[in-house]
Amino acid sequence: MKTVLFVGAGRHQRAAIAQARARGLRVVGVDRNPAAPGLELADIAEAVDFSDIDAVTEVARRHAVHGALTVSADRAVPVVAAVTERLGLPSIGTETAHRMRNKIVMRRALAEEGIPQPPFAAVRSLAEGRLALKTVGVPAVLKPADSGGQRGVFRINSSDDLDAHLHAALAESAEQECILEGFVDGTEMNGIVIAREGRAEVLTLSDRLRPPGIGFGVGWIHVYPATAYGDQLALSERVAERAVEVLGLRNGIAFPQLIAAPDGSVAVVEVAARIPGGQMADLVRHATGVDLVELALRFALGEAVPDEIARPQLSQPLAIRFLTAEPGPLPTGRVTRIGSLEPVLAAEGVVQAATYLQVGETIRPVRLDGDRRGYVIAIADTNMAALDRAEAAARLLQVEVEA
Repeated sequence: MKTVLFVGAGRHQRAAIAQARARGLRVVGVDRNPAAPGLELADIAEAVDFSDIDAVTEVARRHAVHGALTVSADRAVPVVAAVTERLGLPSIGTETAHRMRNKIVMRRALAEEGIPQPPFAAVRSLAEGRLALKTVGVPAVLKPADSGGQRGVFRINSSDDLDAHLHAALAESAEQECILEGFVDGTEMNGIVIAREGRAEVLTLSDRLRPPGIGFGVGWIHVYPATAYGDQLALSERVAERAVEVLGLRNGIAFPQLIAAPDGSVAVVEVAARIPGGQMADLVRHATGVDLVELALRFALGEAVPDEIARPQLSQPLAIRFLTAEPGPLPTGRVTRIGSLEPVLAAEGVVQAATYLQVGETIRPVRLDGDRRGYVIAIADTNMAALDRAEAAARLLQVEVEA
């Protein structure tokens, strides 16, 4: 029996751990939280802070694992790369992990190869930020160089905005470094790219719609297929594939995010080396029939990834509507009652839905990815019809809050 190490065992990892065990694998899970949801499913659970690479390596060596991976946890990607590289296991390598984790290093690598992207500058201080703002211009986006989940991300419209938000953005960076990027107007797209033996191939491109206001970076609706078409769609696919190849991912799953601008151009927002969160694995499964967790396990174990499981088996239009506060379907306030999910699941076209709400928690206006408190996935003959179904179904969940 082969043993696989999951680095991180949060909510997004739980289903993948269950799938690995159902596949007949022995699962070792590490997470600093001993109550992490995935640990209770692992064959062996270790309460280890996975930022400690030496400690995670010791766990992997002690249990003689055959491979390691993470799902959705961007912070764990360089840890997995370091541990597997040290132990001679299948690995994307620490250099590739660094390029696909640190946004400044990533941007510089893409710039060297002429990959289209926004103007950018590294920022460690207010003086550097003010100088960068003159170069990048406004509007701009400020974000930590090495964080995720929309933590510490701000839209900058003036030097006053920079003064107000730089400290909060730097606080989210382990390396105390931020990146300031030009804001590119257009439709944001999520890509899933499969790299095999150095060749990258787009599996899906979907629209990632975002709310207005302070939570502008949070994806609260996904629509597949993407609404870009013709030459712009072809360009998007080429740019996504080339970006993954330039960053050095030879074998694995990549998550490029792009902006399709109204003038037909395309710009890279960033590229991650992992299965993304936000139900993207579910989107891929329902839309194409491809199982990203199975692919990730095969890459981790050094197993073959043939065309029949890496390429689309179907093309099903769908939409994902996340449960968020207004103007989403949820009210704001302290939750006093949560209705049944059954009416949502029974709604026309719905293929999957879940909620993470708990009585007593407070629903706030959407700002971070963590403010998404559930989701609805619906299918239809077209992507827009699927979105209508998902929106309608999401509003069937009855949630009461204190006035």
